[in-house]
Amino acid sequence: MKEMNKQKILSADQFRRMQLIELDMLVELDRVCRANEIDYVLFGGSMLGAVRHRGYIPWDDDADIVMLRQDYERFKQHIGELDPAICYFQDHDTDPEYRWGYGKLRRTGTKYVRVGQEHLKCKTGIFIDIFPLDDIPTSLLGQILQDRWCYCLRKILWSEAAKYQTRGLWRLWFTLLSGIPVSIPFAAFRRMERKSDNASSNRVRCLAFPATGTLYRKNPLKERYGMPKEWFKDRALYSFEGKQLYGSRDYDSVLRYIYGDYMQLPDEEGRKQHSPFSEIRFPEEGEGGGL
Repeated sequence: MKEMNKQKILSADQFRRMQLIELDMLVELDRVCRANEIDYVLFGGSMLGAVRHRGYIPWDDDADIVMLRQDYERFKQHIGELDPAICYFQDHDTDPEYRWGYGKLRRTGTKYVRVGQEHLKCKTGIFIDIFPLDDIPTSLLGQILQDRWCYCLRKILWSEAAKYQTRGLWRLWFTLLSGIPVSIPFAAFRRMERKSDNASSNRVRCLAFPATGTLYRKNPLKERYGMPKEWFKDRALYSFEGKQLYGSRDYDSVLRYIYGDYMQLPDEEGRKQHSPFSEIRFPEEGEGGGL
């Protein structure tokens, strides 16, 4: 069994350079979405950064976008309009070796390899995440059962990486799970995705990622597994690194749902890069330019 490569750390200049590369992709996504009347919003740390810092959180090393399912599928129909000199879209449909249930924009001509994923065969590169939001059941029991099912499906997809990142019985378990064809969990996700409708009153979540409301345990149980759809339909423009990008108009409700007191800065331990990597290459560097 292979061992994980050693984690690398970006210098302050490299860190800022990566943020600006991600900003180029955000602007390109915004251009394509505006041209085709596709709704998106900044989310998570990116939404918090727009509100609290008018740009990136200084120690945040990624960018997050969410779209309701129908907007996400429409965006996929227009990915050919992305400037290939800037970025390309990646999901399981465009890259069969890609094992996650949400999409990414990857910066053309870069390399970015997560620790423990060196053996995966999917394309790599500096990225921003694009999370589709799907309808969830209206009953709390249905939401809990769906959440457990989604957890199992995510672990099957993650197993090919997890078997190199765990030890003992967990390693054995994930090795066994990695033998399940990825077509099975992706088909299960698609069956749930087809039930989504932007016009429905259902709450929404990204099925292929832990339910956002479970990250902040003070959220009432009946709200933990999904978010009001209106948060992603009623949008406003926010200044982000000098660019105008869309976020939820009711940013206060969104950020309290995720973080609680979101204006409170974390301690020093919480101001660290949270995407450990073992190799990176910036756009104009040659094949030997990785760290």
